[in-house]
Amino acid sequence: MHLQRRPLRAARVSDESHRVTTFELFFDLVFVFAFTQVTGFMAHEHSFTGVLQGMIILGLLWWSWVSYAWLGNQTHVDEGIMRLGLSAVMVAMFITSLAIPEAFTDLEGGLSGPLVLALAYFVVRLLHLLLYLYASVEDKPLQRQVIRTSVATFSGSALIITGAVIGGPAQTWFWLAGLALDITLTYLTSSGGDWRVLSAAHWTERHGLVIILALGESIVAIGVGASQEPVSIPILLGAVFGIALSVCLWWLHFDVTAIAAEHRFAALQGSARTSAAVDGYTYLHLPMVAGIILSAFGVEDVLAYIDKTKDFGVLGSFALFGGAALFLLGSSAFWRRIGGYWKKWRLGGAAVLMLLIPVAAPLAPLAALALAAVIAAVLVAVESLLYAETRASVREQHARGQH
Repeated sequence: MHLQRRPLRAARVSDESHRVTTFELFFDLVFVFAFTQVTGFMAHEHSFTGVLQGMIILGLLWWSWVSYAWLGNQTHVDEGIMRLGLSAVMVAMFITSLAIPEAFTDLEGGLSGPLVLALAYFVVRLLHLLLYLYASVEDKPLQRQVIRTSVATFSGSALIITGAVIGGPAQTWFWLAGLALDITLTYLTSSGGDWRVLSAAHWTERHGLVIILALGESIVAIGVGASQEPVSIPILLGAVFGIALSVCLWWLHFDVTAIAAEHRFAALQGSARTSAAVDGYTYLHLPMVAGIILSAFGVEDVLAYIDKTKDFGVLGSFALFGGAALFLLGSSAFWRRIGGYWKKWRLGGAAVLMLLIPVAAPLAPLAALALAAVIAAVLVAVESLLYAETRASVREQHARGQH
């Protein structure tokens, strides 16, 4: 029996049976390190400007990751040229991550940190375009879509590289403008475009995993903060409340929301599925990830000042409560796009958390963290009790579908 070989120029196109591969999980490990670097960057800068800069860096990381999520849904990235290409991307992405501590302030000696990050990021984005063109070689409409989107990639990257060269306070605004331009132009060129989501299961699982990666970074932040201090009762309590907050955020997304969204998304076809993928996942998962990373910085800040008896500070309070609020807003908006209505309890929870920012600022850091964890736990309990029947139905349906 002779096996039919695909020509060298043709990548294997995915179908509805495609699932996340171990190589994609391996690929994501560089983003675990990158997320950790972002939290460390904000903790080191410890200012509102540093938070803005950290969120810009996170936006660049997200835009890189989500680009390859699209590519991984289009083709089998663990085979042949695609595997080699993504291996090169991992190297470039790791270099990007290594440069994060020097992203806006270059240290003496060595290469320019901002320029290294900007150029490595550009390599990541350029390789994405080249690999996507290769993956779509037998799909001319998709190739044209990739070429249209390249305008956003090159425009945004040009501003980011320019900002790195100029340096100083202007760099922050150049990078923000570059990221915003890339995101905006990508959305405009994708509206009614020819992107494909060939496997709903792969798509939803991939985005569930990136939420897990962000939550994993929140656990790492607890460990990093705790490891800087001798083990004590306050440190142990801080770890308990920090883990509790992470568990609540996990619960709010994965207990029902992610499962129900997966079923609704799988029922969509063609342009309706692509549109939902762009809006609900590519764009509305970003505030959820950003909220988790921001709250992780808040938890790390708590543990760094765990022995203080008052005055957590506006910055730490903003990160801790504002990060959790951003997650809830993103979660509610995501369900509005996929499920058709707002999750009002989450909107209310976000409002309460935002109102508590000035209230928590003068409190002891441990008390502020306990308050944030309690608010999140109350929200979990309220939703679980009020929607118990719906929850049971969704989870039972999901369990039947897995067998």
